[in-house]
Amino acid sequence: MVFADLFFLYFFLPLCLICYFVSKKLRTKNLILIVFSLVFYAWGEPLWVILLLFSAAFNWFSGLMIEANRKSKWAKLVVAGAVTVDILLLVIFKYSGFLVENINGLLHISIPVPQISLPIGISFFTFQAISYVIDCYWETVTTQRSFKKFLLYLSLFPQLIAGPIVRYSVVENEINKRKSTMSDISEGALRFIVGLAKKVIIANNLYAIVKQFYGDVNANQYNDISSMSFLGTWFVVIAYSLYVYFDFSGYSDMAIGLGRIFGFHFDENFKYPFICKTISEFWQRWHISLSSFFRDYLFYAPIFGKPRKYVNLFLVWFCTGLWHGAAWNYIFWGLYFGAFLLLEIKIGKKKMKKWPLWLTHIYSKLVIVIGFGIFCFSDMGQLGNFFMNISGLGMLFHGNAFADTVTWSTFVKNIFLIIAAIIVSMPVLQYIKKFFFEWGNNVVYTTGKVLASVGCAYLLVMSSILLVDSTNNPFLYFRF
Repeated sequence: MVFADLFFLYFFLPLCLICYFVSKKLRTKNLILIVFSLVFYAWGEPLWVILLLFSAAFNWFSGLMIEANRKSKWAKLVVAGAVTVDILLLVIFKYSGFLVENINGLLHISIPVPQISLPIGISFFTFQAISYVIDCYWETVTTQRSFKKFLLYLSLFPQLIAGPIVRYSVVENEINKRKSTMSDISEGALRFIVGLAKKVIIANNLYAIVKQFYGDVNANQYNDISSMSFLGTWFVVIAYSLYVYFDFSGYSDMAIGLGRIFGFHFDENFKYPFICKTISEFWQRWHISLSSFFRDYLFYAPIFGKPRKYVNLFLVWFCTGLWHGAAWNYIFWGLYFGAFLLLEIKIGKKKMKKWPLWLTHIYSKLVIVIGFGIFCFSDMGQLGNFFMNISGLGMLFHGNAFADTVTWSTFVKNIFLIIAAIIVSMPVLQYIKKFFFEWGNNVVYTTGKVLASVGCAYLLVMSSILLVDSTNNPFLYFRF
């Protein structure tokens, strides 16, 4: 089941909210969320609920064993064993086919490639489980003795299948004690609707542009782009970059909004990443839950007895790329960003702050957009064509055009969509919100509330209308 679906919006979610808010006791509310979360996950893949339940039971029990053996060497063995099993499950279900294909190619053998369907959201709930076990060992969280409460943490449907990666420390107190105020419900609903609009109105229409030129890249079905024009390639990869942002940040907004309605306060996952001036700043604003996970659990990890800065940096960005998918382009994508982060470390923050503002923005946007081109193409042949075209070499060696009428026509047709996407990707709406709600004037505040309510009602209606004619609205990060 997905959020951008009429059945979810007008049946599943209302039914869940009614059952939740009719209940008086927190224990009952938690049980209702568990049941609805398991149904939500099982809606498309009933079999993989078993994997989710196993992961929950195994990591919950591991936490108890760490607590019971706190002062002995067994605690370290338990956490090592738990993390190993979690990673092994991820490797089996997500990377086994990729590994076998590469072994076959390297050794020129023919081991049968396993055809295992990817359990949705396995990367997210596995990383949450790993963070819990490690935090139990580090004693930064209190071991959860109730399996039901731990299952609620791992299976909570707002963030179950496409994040953000919510650490147990963030919701530890709210699992045991929380209250949904009218402010929580109102702010959560508005946040959810804004996220829905970002997905349905902006992301889906941006993807239509990408699909027209590059093919159905989410299904790894690519058009031959070897003859695309220079400007055409740039236009589409910029559209793709915006699409990925609105698709994933839209889901994160919906997840955070739903969590707020139920009394959970998830951390932000995106903070307007395209306003960054460096690649380091970009990753402080983009998919924050993932970058902070690798920072805290891998970057400072001891390698051969102590943290090794450059080795750990390589591992972080290799794993960041690999986390996104079982294909070489994702690994290249991670290492590509890692290389620029290393470059910025060598240059130094003080020197980069002296760069002209226009130069830092051009530098960062060029790196980001080209990076998303790497992210887009798992087909190495088309990835090579992409680099030929975007660098201008396609014009030199293949006779490709500098510009073409089809690209221009598509750009003109979608000019308002592109402008809207660029504006919304900037903190413009944030400034408008501050103007109305932090002015200190009751009339201005009331006007802001009315405009926000009317605006979100309009966005909900428009999104619903667009969903009537849409048969498939998967989020990109469901693949990961």
